[in-house]
Amino acid sequence: MRQELKSLPKTLADDVARNLVMVARLLDGEPEEAYQYSRVALRLASRVAAVREAAGFASYMTQRYSEALTEFRAARRMTGRADLWPVMADCERGLGRPERALAMAGEPEVKQLDKAGQVEMRLVAAGARSDMEQFDAAVVTLQSPELASSTVHPWTARLRYAYAEALIAAGRGEEAREWFAKAAEADPDGATNASERLAEIDGLEFVDALDPELEEDAEQAEAPAAAKSRGGVPDEREIFEDEEDVEEFYDEDDVEIDEDFDGVVPERSTDAKA
Repeated sequence: MRQELKSLPKTLADDVARNLVMVARLLDGEPEEAYQYSRVALRLASRVAAVREAAGFASYMTQRYSEALTEFRAARRMTGRADLWPVMADCERGLGRPERALAMAGEPEVKQLDKAGQVEMRLVAAGARSDMEQFDAAVVTLQSPELASSTVHPWTARLRYAYAEALIAAGRGEEAREWFAKAAEADPDGATNASERLAEIDGLEFVDALDPELEEDAEQAEAPAAAKSRGGVPDEREIFEDEEDVEEFYDEDDVEIDEDFDGVVPERSTDAKA
């Protein structure tokens, strides 16, 4: 990318670079902001392939599939590379044209892809099959040496997860559980939600221990238990913090104060005790 920007005047290249850096930083967490930065870079340097590619990914992440496809096509024309082919096919899916995505999966460009790109293309093709409700075909599409391999690659978890989802859609739940487990095993960083899907199948429920609502419910549940520990009677005593509260609680007419009281309590008579 730096090499491509050298074709621009230095000041302009610096401005474009700053915007591209922001696109990279924001793309995963705040894609809409990343998109805005990408549009600025595009206005400044639309003839730079790296800019068109970055704009394409920003559009793709914000589901602007038509814009993304336009930018990816432009970047591909400028570079002649085929590595954008899978994401271009996925844009066709996003535009509601899964049959075009399937057609792209059979084009010669797929043979130019590296192993990761070929796996990505297989994932897109299986997704297109599912879009067309061809669930058994989606399962077959994902069956490959890469799926059967025990070696873990950056794309292994996603491939196994997609296969498990395809099995679910095809009504093969028991097999799906096995593949969700394999996906979770290959995904220690949690890039997929394979662990959650596995727990869902097993009937388990994840609880967020930091959820404030759950904490409040727990406190309310503890209150009756605390009352029970005091003999089953809740402590309803109230602490009054100022004289105004005391005066409001006690009425002068209710309490007679013996001003001559010397502090000694007289003994009760035997008759009174009886």
